[in-house]
Parts: sequence; structure tokens; C-alpha cells
Amino acid sequence: MTSLTIAMLALAGAAPEGQAIDYEHLKTAVIVGEPNADNLAPVAAAGLDGVETNAWNVTPQQAAASRAAAEALGLRIHSVLFGWANFNNDDAAAVDGDVANVTTALRAAQAYGADALLLVPCRVGGLAMPEPWNFKATFDPVTGMVSAVADGDNAAYADYIAAQNKAWETSSRAIRRLIPIAEETGVIIALENVWNDLWLDPHLFAAFVKSFQSPWVGAYFDLGNMTRYTYAPAQDWVRALGDSLVKCHVKDFKLNPNGQGGDWADPLDGSVNWPEVRRALAEVNYLDWLTIEGSGGLGLPETQRRLALIGAGGE
Repeated sequence: MTSLTIAMLALAGAAPEGQAIDYEHLKTAVIVGEPNADNLAPVAAAGLDGVETNAWNVTPQQAAASRAAAEALGLRIHSVLFGWANFNNDDAAAVDGDVANVTTALRAAQAYGADALLLVPCRVGGLAMPEPWNFKATFDPVTGMVSAVADGDNAAYADYIAAQNKAWETSSRAIRRLIPIAEETGVIIALENVWNDLWLDPHLFAAFVKSFQSPWVGAYFDLGNMTRYTYAPAQDWVRALGDSLVKCHVKDFKLNPNGQGGDWADPLDGSVNWPEVRRALAEVNYLDWLTIEGSGGLGLPETQRRLALIGAGGE
């Protein structure tokens, strides 16, 4: 069990509703490529605590060198972004290849000193599905099998429903193959749903993550990604995930005035209710990292300022 997991399990309950919360410091990070002195020095100078790297396809020796460079600047490489896998592929050899790639990434993460690996198990696309503001999942809480994705007649969504259920089953099989590697390396497999058209209900996503019943599988939740699904704001996702939440990305999304659609925005400029999100994070005893994704135009000092404001209470 990692220090992250131990810390989460050791903490007691949340403050009662309406009571002020003495917020713990949440560490701040940005995403970089292969970490080196050139791209890490500005991060340290801006006052951030660390980075997440998307350079997963490196040797443990390369990752160890990056770790040394980060630590020399007082930074931590806290997570590795693997990204997309295709565990719902009908080609068994392709799935085996993705499992091998994730294994490589887990070993790199260990050498970086990271405690989590962001993994999107698969995606679906090109199928008829409800508009984001009409989405409403009905599913079996034990098996995770979805029976409806909107109110009323779901005949038009039959293929999408079948694809969701296939994704649950195939992704579960592949991830269970990886749990022994996660335990060996001490790196949590942190599942993310992103905009992959899967697990779009917070309770469905939580059920998927918790179905593994393993401390080596958790959730990596992006606090802005699900904003367009207006039936469940980010704070509802945080509360549904609870102690399965191991990492958070930070971005924002500005809804149109009618609540239907919108566009990306820099954190604190969109529709995310950051004070309520921060309260929810405190309620579930989330004590880890806020890693900004996107918003490169803000510059590192402003990125750090906004992340610190969110961490301090959301305003």
C-alpha cells in the first residue's frame, strides 16, 4: 500500500454541513513531457510543488534520471499520464499490446517516484447517444450493466448501451491482469473516463472503480471534464467517488446560458463551482495533488496562483 493510500485511510471524517473546514494544503502541479532541468526549472521558479509527466515510454534508468533532476529542484514527479488504451478491442493481440504498454508505464512510474498512473481503459464512438444534458443512466449497481441512458424509449441507444456493457467487461479483464504489476511497483492504476463516452454517471463510474476491490485501482477525476453533463456537477462526482479518488486534474468549462453545451475556460473562469468542489474534496479527505491540464496561456505563475486559490477554498 502506498503512502497516498495509507494517508487517505488514516484520516477521520469530514466536517458537518455548514461548519467551516480547515483546508489542508493540496499540492500543485503541471503536465510536462520527459522531465529535465530545462522544463522543470520554470515550474520550480513559479512555486509549484511538482509535475505529472506524459513520458511513459521510457526506461526505468531514464525515469530515475528525471526523478533526480526534479528532486534537485525541490519538485516531485507525482504521476504518469499514460492516457488511452483500447481494452474493448476485439483483437486480443492488440489488447495484449496495450497491457504490455501499461506495464512499461507502471515500471517507469515507479522509477519516477510517482504513486499513480492515469489510464483511460477504452472509448466508444460513432454511436447514437443522448445529448449530454439529457443523459441519465440506469444500471445494476452490482454488475454495472446499463439498461438505459435517458428517460423514455431507449431503442435508439441500444448499440451504445451494448458498447458500454462490453467496455465494462473487457476493461475489467485487462485491468485485473495489471493489478499484480501495480502492487509490485507500488503505483496505483488511476482510471479516468475523460470524454470517452463511457461511465458518464458519477455513481456508475464509482461502481466501476470500486468493482476491483483493490487498493491498487482508483479514480483519476478531471474536475472540469463532466461539466457539460449538467445533471451531475463536479462536486457530485467527487462525493460519489469518495475514497476511490486518488488524483485530480483541474480545468474549467463554461456552459452556455441555457445550460446546453459550452466551451473550455481557464480555471475560475468557467461554470465549475470551485468553493463547493473544494468542500467536497475536503469531505472525502482528498489530500493529494491538483494538476492543471491545458490553460498553457495562463503562464506558470498565474497557474500556480489559481491552483492555490482553488486549494485554499475555491475562490
